[in-house]
Amino acid sequence: MASMSAAVRMLRYSMEALSASLGVLTAMITPAVLISASGTMILSTSTRLGRVVDRVRLLSDRLRELSVAEVTPQFFEEERAMLYDQLDKLTSRSRLLQRALTTFYLAVGVFVATSAAIGAVAFFFARGYLTTGRGAWAPVMMGLMGAICLFYGSILLVFEARLALRATHAEMDFVWRITKRVVPQELVDQHKTHYVHFRRRRP
Repeated sequence: MASMSAAVRMLRYSMEALSASLGVLTAMITPAVLISASGTMILSTSTRLGRVVDRVRLLSDRLRELSVAEVTPQFFEEERAMLYDQLDKLTSRSRLLQRALTTFYLAVGVFVATSAAIGAVAFFFARGYLTTGRGAWAPVMMGLMGAICLFYGSILLVFEARLALRATHAEMDFVWRITKRVVPQELVDQHKTHYVHFRRRRP
């Protein structure tokens, strides 16, 4: 009878230990969702940064062609001004994207550290080194720091997207102005400038 009771207690202790271990593993896996989100943002931001670099090289080549051309092309001054404006906006976009990319990398590192901190707190608590909840705040603070980094990077991408939209509008306005000068007037009269509903009209 005593041996059966001891076996029951041992089984109960093993089940409690297993449940505690599964709880710790579940808590350690929880930041993986945010790590996956950060990885997705890193991939998207890297792609956008690569496109900005390609665009800068393309406009730089075009600006170099204009500067060494023996014959001044038509609409030279307007095109050069447009290219300078585009390069200025692309420079700002690249800086925003680089800052956002750094922030997302930092968020991934913080979330990985959060997962490790959860396991470390559980280990030290199980070994008796932490008798109170004094160290339990560390994973929480790390998780909050990672979430703040992820939020800040998302805000930077919002600003970059708005800047990209402004650059696209400026280039399309240039194309529209040049097109109206070279196409027949009857064709121009058949079409009107299209305005986006949230975009301010220029006089």
